[in-house]
Amino acid sequence: MRELNIAVVQMEPELARMEANVGKMADFIARIATEQPVDIIVFPELSVTGYEGGQRFAQMAQRVPGAVTNILGQHATEFGVYVLIGMAVKEKVETVLYNSAVLIGPDGAVAGDYRKVHLQAEERLVFRPGYRIAPIETEVGVIGLMCGWDLTFPEIARNLVLDGAEVLLLPAAWQAKDADMWRTLLVARAYENDVFIAAANRIGEEPSYTFAGQSAILAPSGEVLAALEEPEEGYVVVRLDLDEIRRRREETQIMLARQPGSYRSIVKKY
Repeated sequence: MRELNIAVVQMEPELARMEANVGKMADFIARIATEQPVDIIVFPELSVTGYEGGQRFAQMAQRVPGAVTNILGQHATEFGVYVLIGMAVKEKVETVLYNSAVLIGPDGAVAGDYRKVHLQAEERLVFRPGYRIAPIETEVGVIGLMCGWDLTFPEIARNLVLDGAEVLLLPAAWQAKDADMWRTLLVARAYENDVFIAAANRIGEEPSYTFAGQSAILAPSGEVLAALEEPEEGYVVVRLDLDEIRRRREETQIMLARQPGSYRSIVKKY
């Protein structure tokens, strides 16, 4: 049996208070890792900075690796866990910014990162869309990274699964007004791909947004294994049996029944 213990954290980042947010994340890592076995801890989208940063992201964005990943990498090493954080990332050219999910390994180094492909309207004013979609091979399994609104687009999850992802990690800042759709899409992405999903959605309010929370971990059947139903900070941990993926796919035949030759229009730009 191949087992993976995964935690999703539901937290309220404070807008533009990076030091406080990183400190809170460090506290969560220590608390979770000392209370039970855990292999991966997932934090929400833009948990380092808050979501509605606007032009301030030019000052708040970090390099990878950099100060933030080094600080949280020390905690990942101390407790021997993988940590996924949502943060604004900048390239060597200071004006090139990405809304990113960064996976830090238990050795403290960056194990992989993903730049959000599907940006909502206000995000496009600040960030560039990413384009690379590739799973990350780790000691605990093959991990696929998505971010926030990517959940709306079935192509991201399917692409990652076809390339071998066993668990999809989804840091998010999904709004409360769309909470019903959040739950529906999580179930759909898990079920249609026979894959585990660990989704960490933030809570709280910013000037234009109220966030939904409802962070959850789902089985390949679409069953919700654990969830944080109330809009309050906390976390849930679930032990996943990765061998369930093979059993589920043999049962449903969803992946085997695909007909890629009939899907020629799916990658055309509208």
